[in-house]
Amino acid sequence: MSAGSISIVLGDITTLPAEAIVNAANTSLLAGGGICGAIHMAAGSALEEECLKLGGCPTGEARLTGGYDLPAKYVIHAVGPKYWDGSRNEAALLRKCYQAIFRIAKEHQISSVAIPAIGTGIYRFPILDATTIAVDEANAVIETENIAVIFCCFDKETLDTYNTTIKRGLR
Repeated sequence: MSAGSISIVLGDITTLPAEAIVNAANTSLLAGGGICGAIHMAAGSALEEECLKLGGCPTGEARLTGGYDLPAKYVIHAVGPKYWDGSRNEAALLRKCYQAIFRIAKEHQISSVAIPAIGTGIYRFPILDATTIAVDEANAVIETENIAVIFCCFDKETLDTYNTTIKRGLR
């Protein structure tokens, strides 16, 4: 099997033509602020209805729904941890979150997935630590799976941090 790829873009995840986009979700999976609210707004009310039927999602896990009015066919709702001080298993939970995203992508033969910087907004995960985990897990999956991983950054600081992380050559 040929290996996949990683790319980094600055933009609005709700407009990307990836087969799946990742929602940095809360445990209820319902519309919130930031990226989560933007995805729910762009997808339309049918997304909220499907999320209600799922009954939530624990931290460190992910769930799949349709994309509805989004260009993406699917939304993978991934619940990252709230960052307190680094001593409450936050890094392991974020790593588990990325692993769940890639497991769902593999199970559903998703060819491309756009992912925001999970946990770095209102959950306050340190951006360098978060991108290190994200890139490490993406590198692990593209070694064996033909999937395009697109890290979608909302701002230049996040874009620069992803670029620095990738240049460090993890894995």
